[in-house]
Order: sequence, then structure tokens, then C-alpha cells
Amino acid sequence: MAGKLQKGWFGGWWTTGVCLTALSYVPGLWAQMVLVNDTVSGYIGTDVNLHCTLTNPSLGMKITQVTWQKATNGSKQNVAISNPVMGISILPPYKDRMVFRNSSTRDGTIQLSRLKLEDEGVYICEFATFPDGNRENQLNLTVLAKPTNRMQATTSLLIAKAGMTEKIVVATCTSSNGKPPSTVSWETKLKGVAEYQEIRNPNGTFTVVSQYRLLPSREAHRQQLTCVVNYQLDRFTDSMTLNVLYEPEVRIDGFDGNWYLNRKDVKLTCISDANPPATSYQWKLVPLPNVGRNRLNGSLPDNVEVQNSTLFFKGPVTYSLAGTYVCEATNTIGTRSGQVEVNVTDKPLPRGIPGGIFGILGVVAAAALIISVAVTVFIVYRRQQKGRSDTDNDLIDLPPSHKPAPPPPKRKQEMKSHLTAEDIQVVHLDNMKEPEEEIQKLPPQPPYYDMAATEPTPHSDKMNFGKRHTEIPDAGDYLSCRYSREDQYLARIPYVYSPLSYLPEDAYSSRHSEASFCCPPPGSRAPYICPKEQYV
Repeated sequence: MAGKLQKGWFGGWWTTGVCLTALSYVPGLWAQMVLVNDTVSGYIGTDVNLHCTLTNPSLGMKITQVTWQKATNGSKQNVAISNPVMGISILPPYKDRMVFRNSSTRDGTIQLSRLKLEDEGVYICEFATFPDGNRENQLNLTVLAKPTNRMQATTSLLIAKAGMTEKIVVATCTSSNGKPPSTVSWETKLKGVAEYQEIRNPNGTFTVVSQYRLLPSREAHRQQLTCVVNYQLDRFTDSMTLNVLYEPEVRIDGFDGNWYLNRKDVKLTCISDANPPATSYQWKLVPLPNVGRNRLNGSLPDNVEVQNSTLFFKGPVTYSLAGTYVCEATNTIGTRSGQVEVNVTDKPLPRGIPGGIFGILGVVAAAALIISVAVTVFIVYRRQQKGRSDTDNDLIDLPPSHKPAPPPPKRKQEMKSHLTAEDIQVVHLDNMKEPEEEIQKLPPQPPYYDMAATEPTPHSDKMNFGKRHTEIPDAGDYLSCRYSREDQYLARIPYVYSPLSYLPEDAYSSRHSEASFCCPPPGSRAPYICPKEQYV
């Protein structure tokens, strides 16, 4: 049963494949189609071509008519018809603006001139054929509208007033009747805010309006404000310079702090920053106590000549010139004042080194200090590296038996940083009754032999004293050694390794009971460790 089902399935699949292959060789059955542009766009007032062709017509097929239609509210409306027998017909409102580009019945391309916004929509190209029937395809026509851009400054005066908090409109940027809508932005260093509004017009276009608001100030005067409009690949810019009116900002120049008796040719100048410029200046003098008692408060000295915004002092300087000078500047916006206090000394003040030279000397001194610190750090670092390298080389030259043991691991809050005299206990095994039994109780450790060949080195020549570990006769003699400088030596000896791990195999032989030896003195690199107690 299963074999029959499998055979029937294979036979059906083979029959279907053969049929599809045979049908694919029928001219125009599968490859016949109408080719159009998916999307066509153009600006208002320009011309566009709507391409439409019939490809791979079948043998014996006859094209009877080409029809262009526009989809409107779910229905189709005829636009243009081309019939080989009856001719060409263009329907309103395209009668004077649409033509067929070619006379061939297989090419139904049309040209639409002087685009209007209402021309936008979906267009259908249909070929009526015999005996195959109708073939059609559709495309989208998009009508673009370039906007009209402009920038306009406010007609109101921009006046900076003290206590003003409300921001006012200083410029408006408009991009009108565009499709699709434009993008409007601002470029400026001003600290203002921009407001945007997009309006859809009845004809389908858009108008974008942006207003720039700012709090008028003296700092905003003569600042540039630029409107930027981006539409498709086009960029529009327009700029303006703000004109902000503000009261005078007043300062007095001329007093250098060194007015002394009998000095000549001194003057004071009232300098004002104002828009519009200051038109009048008024000078007053407030004398110092005990100076100018015979002069009314506010009146100037007799030897002063006023020329517009400058006071010229005729004759030598006297104490009567001391006081606070006040200058009032006035423009159409308001009046502001500035003042300076003048002191008169007996003798001229000493001229010091200019501040610029002090600045240069300070920079040079700082640079020299930084360089010296860097050089010092570098030299110290190099010396440390060299010392470490020499120490490493010395340790490399030693045989394995003479290399110092690695440092022990640190224990948390249990291990002391160094040994003290109280931590050391001298162990004497000479008079113990059963030394061998005590030694046997220690944990057994494997014997250590220095298999490396001994070579003469500077260190070996200096440390050739006492008996080596291969000559140790007996463990009891080994542990009965005395130290002449044990306090200093034991503080420098690591206590990780057990001394018995360095003993040879015959260390416990009784035949060496009578031998004795001396432990290496302090400072040597001998591998033996003679601690007074075992550390765990």
C-alpha cells in the first residue's frame, strides 16, 4: 500500500513538472506584461512622461486599443485612448496638455505638459488584445511644488531695558506653498528660542512659518541671525544683523594711579558704549574730605577745561584735583554714569616691571620646574630598574642550592611583619635524653640534593666557609649550632622551609655523632636555616 502511494505521488509530481515546463515555452503566456514606471514626479509647470509598453506579445495576438485611466475616488476615469482604427482621443481636462509619444500600438507612452497640482494621482495603462484579453499596470504621479522662501525682520524697535523679562519676535522666516512641506531652522549665536507652525493650504501645498524670539540686550547688538530652509535637495538661506538700542555703558580712562604733585598734561576721558551714540556728557567732582573745602560739591577745579567727553587739566597737578570724578552720558534711550577716584601723591611711584614680563618669567619658571621634576623622576626610575636588574643577574648566577627561598604568603591579622627577640627561642639538643626520638616525631620530608654542578662564582668564593649540607654529619650536631649574631641574622631568614628538608640521607647516622660544624655567618647565601622553632 505504501509503495503504491509513493509511486502515485511521484507520478503526479512528474506530470505537473512536465506540464509547467511545456507551458513555459508557449510565447507570451508567462512573460507577457505591461511595463510602467512605478513612480513619476515633477514640479508644477513642468512636463513629465508616463511610460507604458507591452512586452513579449504572443503569436497571432492583435492589439486593438491602448487606454489611459485615472483612479478617482475608487472609480476609473478615461484620460486618453489610442485606437488603430478610430484614432486618438484626449479627454478634458487633459485635451491641450497630453499627447501619445509613439504611433506604435505596443508603446502607449504619453507626455503630460504644464503639470498642475490636480494632476497628481494613480494612472492605469491598459492594452486591449485579441484573443488574449486585456493587460494593464498602474503608476503613481506625484506633483511637487517649490516653496517661496523669505525672511523678514520685525518692524518694532529692539530696545534693551533694565528689568525686561519677556522675549519679543525679532525675525520671521516663511516657506510658503511648498509640497511636500519644507524644513525651517535658524543659525545664530544668540540665546533665543524658535517657534514653528505648519499650515496646509486648500490646494494641497504647505506653508511653514518660524518666528525667532529674543530678549533684547547690549550683547545681542550687531549679532547675525540666519534663516535656513531645506526643500528636497535645495537650500535657501537669508541673514540679518540685529540692531538693538540700549543706554550708554560708561567708563573713565586717563587715571593711571600715579598722579603726583607738579605733574603736567593729565586728562580724563569719558568713554561710553551706546546705541545710538551718546549725545551729551556731564562731569561732576566729589572732593575728598579736607580737600577743596572752598569748592561747591559737584563743581570742577578752576584749571579744568571740558571738551566734549574729555577733561583737560591745565598746569601742574595739585592736591585740589583729588576726588571722585563722575561722568554722565546720555542718549535717546537713557542716561548712565561712570566714576573714577583720583588720588594725588607727593612723589611719583616707582615704575615696576611690566606685567607682561612677569607673566613670561612665571611661565618660564613653571616650565623649568616641570622639566626638572620629570628628569628627576626618570633618573630615579632608571636607577631602580638598574638595581633590580643587577640583583636578578646575581641570583641567576647562583646554583639552585644557593638561591634564596621565595617570600612566604601573608596571613590576615595573624602574621607579624618581623621577628623580635621575644619570638626567637634557642633550642639546645646536646643535653636532650632522646634526640633521635624527637627528631623521628617530626613530619618526614623528602631529602634534598643539589645535583647541579658547582661552578666557581664570585658568590661561591666569598661563601666558602663552614661545612656544606652534603657534609653534615648528624642532625643533632646541626641543631646544636650557635649564632654569634642570631638576632640580626634570623630576622632576615625566611622560615617557610623546614631545615630537615635539606639534610642528606645519612644525616641520622650514628657514626657522625662526634662531628661538629659551624652554621654560615650572617649575610651569607648559604641554604641552611637554623630557626629556634618550627613555623607552620
